[in-house]
Amino acid sequence: MAKILEQFPLGTPPWKTFDPFLFCVHHNDAYPAGNAQYGPAAPLTGRRIGQDFEGIDGWRMYHGDVVPGFPAHPHRGFETITVTSQGYIDHADSMGAAARYGNGDVQWMTAGNGVMHAEMFPLLRKDGENPMDFFQIWLNLPREDKRVPPYFSMFWSHQVPKLVVHDDQGRASEIRVVAGALGDATPPAPPPNSWAARREADIGLWTARLLPGAQWTLPAANPGTQRTIYFFEGASLRLDDHPVTVGQGVRVQADTPLTLTNGLADARVLVLQGRPIGEPVVKHGPFVMNTVGEIREAYADYQRTRFGGWPWPGSDPVHGGKFERFARHADGREERPA
Repeated sequence: MAKILEQFPLGTPPWKTFDPFLFCVHHNDAYPAGNAQYGPAAPLTGRRIGQDFEGIDGWRMYHGDVVPGFPAHPHRGFETITVTSQGYIDHADSMGAAARYGNGDVQWMTAGNGVMHAEMFPLLRKDGENPMDFFQIWLNLPREDKRVPPYFSMFWSHQVPKLVVHDDQGRASEIRVVAGALGDATPPAPPPNSWAARREADIGLWTARLLPGAQWTLPAANPGTQRTIYFFEGASLRLDDHPVTVGQGVRVQADTPLTLTNGLADARVLVLQGRPIGEPVVKHGPFVMNTVGEIREAYADYQRTRFGGWPWPGSDPVHGGKFERFARHADGREERPA
């Protein structure tokens, strides 16, 4: 039986994370129909435009003022993993790369030495609602890889394996395997400089949906690995014999199997696991380094170079109105889902 090491409320995002993870946010917004500018066809009165995080009417503009999302901002020293379920995200960056992805796609970006990027949420549907549901997770980079060239990989939805497990009563659990093989499901390889690219890092990133009453057993991880279960939708859950209510996170002993038993409602959970990097972490805004001096250097480099400048006409680019997903990389390579 797995030992419960810590239990905590999820509360207001970001959720609590553990080395090697730095940050985890679940974005779930019930956006209305879009207007001609791909923003909400609804009044914005009463919102703190530029800092709209309150969730009035079930949705947020975040830092956007026309289109919801996060206009141009810099990063250095870590990776962003964006795991979508619904909605579209338009990526643009200081390398000149662009992408539109969503509805099950994953973008894995190594910020490395420094990149500016924008993440906007265009509301493409004008005749109906535009629901948005995704995770953004920050994974730290070890000291030796914090200054590698920036890079991103796309895992299109058909490339992200789905493992369907039935318990003894035939009740199903469906697990999306983003990182870390699970059963016979092996996801695409992480970017080459990622901590997750090292076998000894034992990284797992899985999202699961359990039917009422369903059981799913997580296999044991390697000794020294940290594992956290985030129970964010449903009613009740048992981790082995330990009861958990929705809206809680639980860090568990990872080197023994763990059985999740769902309650009476459909449930969704996120599982993050990995061996700690174990280095000093100094975070300040969008930069994560090992020392205060490196943080100062990051700010100085950004102020001097803007990490390559910004080749877009505005800070919040949107890539047109077509329901098409694509990625155009800095080297000119283009890809689309099959």
